[in-house]
Amino acid sequence: MEIFIELSIIIGITVLISGIMKLLKQPLIIGYILAGIVVSPYFLNIIQSTDTIVVFSQIGVALLLFIIGLSLSPKVIKEVGKVSLITGIGQIIFTSLIGFFIGKLLGFSTLISFYIAIALTFSSTIIIMKLLSDKKDLGKLYGKISIGFLLVQDFFVIILLMIVSSFSGKMKGISNLNFETILVGILFLGGFILISIYALPRLSKFFAKSQEFLFLFAIGWGLGIAALFHYIGLSMEIGALIAGITLSISPYNYEISSRMRPLRDFFIILFFILLGSQIVLGEISKFIIPAIIFSLFILIGNPLIVMILMGLLGYKKKVSFQSGLTVAQISEFSLIFIALGVTVGHLTTEILSLVTIIGLITIAGSSYLILYSDKIYPYLSKYLTIFEKKKLKEKKEDIEEYDAFLFGSNRIGDDILKSLKELKKKFMVIDYNPKTIAELSKENIDCKYGDASDSEFLNELNLSSVKLIFSTIPDFETNSLLISETKKVNKKAIIIVISYYIDEANELYKKGATYVVMPHFLGGNYASMMIKKNKLDFDKFLKEKEKHLKYLKSKKRLGHEHPKAEKDR
Repeated sequence: MEIFIELSIIIGITVLISGIMKLLKQPLIIGYILAGIVVSPYFLNIIQSTDTIVVFSQIGVALLLFIIGLSLSPKVIKEVGKVSLITGIGQIIFTSLIGFFIGKLLGFSTLISFYIAIALTFSSTIIIMKLLSDKKDLGKLYGKISIGFLLVQDFFVIILLMIVSSFSGKMKGISNLNFETILVGILFLGGFILISIYALPRLSKFFAKSQEFLFLFAIGWGLGIAALFHYIGLSMEIGALIAGITLSISPYNYEISSRMRPLRDFFIILFFILLGSQIVLGEISKFIIPAIIFSLFILIGNPLIVMILMGLLGYKKKVSFQSGLTVAQISEFSLIFIALGVTVGHLTTEILSLVTIIGLITIAGSSYLILYSDKIYPYLSKYLTIFEKKKLKEKKEDIEEYDAFLFGSNRIGDDILKSLKELKKKFMVIDYNPKTIAELSKENIDCKYGDASDSEFLNELNLSSVKLIFSTIPDFETNSLLISETKKVNKKAIIIVISYYIDEANELYKKGATYVVMPHFLGGNYASMMIKKNKLDFDKFLKEKEKHLKYLKSKKRLGHEHPKAEKDR
């Protein structure tokens, strides 16, 4: 009963502090860590059943990594393209190297500097996904790229956790690394990949017959593989992550992930509370200066690294700026990595306290930077021009007149292109993805590299004589700006935009949109028209089927799969 009362008080305090964090628009993880500090021996001294809470927190970490693993499908890296891979790897290399030298300059040992430097390279996939989702920016170019290089970091974590967990006791040198354990781990990884490809899809169909049984199977699979890896001498963390990855290609991975999140949330709260309670406040004074220096490096240096790399790859300064801000914090992985270093005897709890303080500062700071990036950008825009590759900058040219502007050449845009070609209208495609512009140029399609959310760029276009504006960008703010700028100079332009939400569609109509396409409702509307047209004639529906299959085949050939982000809505 004592543990029940203890947990109840701890959760109550956490609810109160997290509520304050929510009002301040901060990630709740900060509230959890602060709650841990409050219930620690330095303040209320509530935590007595430490062993029980440690077990609960370990379960939380395992479930966290299992769920992250579910999103790490082997197909993901291919989908996000080379920019995510190059930027992700580049950011890891430069952040770790600079972080290591900062550690050495601050007087830390080589081993401690190495651990801190590696911990600084990780950014929080969970926090970034949440913030991008809140801003409805998951579908934007910078959102996709950011998620891409965050996933590259997550794959890097797999390797590091495997290496660190292969140390034992107080061993401190690479010569003591148990390569036999690593080899066994790699063999297990290969085996589980084969199982995930050939066995799990069939088994999951059986388990999916009952939602309750599917949930039970997922817990058993995740914790079971985590326990197996712990038994062979590797960490349960890497086991849980691999367990999630093996289920990531299952058609039920979204269902499993959504059902397990409430369970994960409860146990992971206890991990961060425990982490906060273990901060050595008596030693904080000597770590204040290092914590501030490392935090400034993460908040300023990391975004600069990403902006430089993306600028070299040909991306515009706004995309680079917003992408850079997503790595301006350290991750829950950073804390898990340092905690693992403490467990194997490489680090002291003082270093865990230092990295936790860096986490609190950077997570809080970057949250505001990301949420208000659109408002911050105009103030920094003129200074960020140095991060654009000069040879790819727009050249001043004579303004041509076009019948239509298509903003965004994606799945819907491809169909609009065909219609404009058939009507023999003069049109231009606007897109802010260099790869898309390169492909359109090869097809001799008039195109321009630019951002529809940039009013300066819109003013460079000749909107006064255009007859049709079509935006395939499902972002309310961008479409509002596009409508506003067009209406200023051209009252009679036909403006068609996209929206996923009824309230936003109504607002866009009020602002002057001629028509708002709502993809979620178009399917039902078209099916209704098809029934009226063909009545109940079986042969006519077969013709519709053949026509649709041909259309889907052409879409598949172009790589126009339905975006996964939409599945999560």
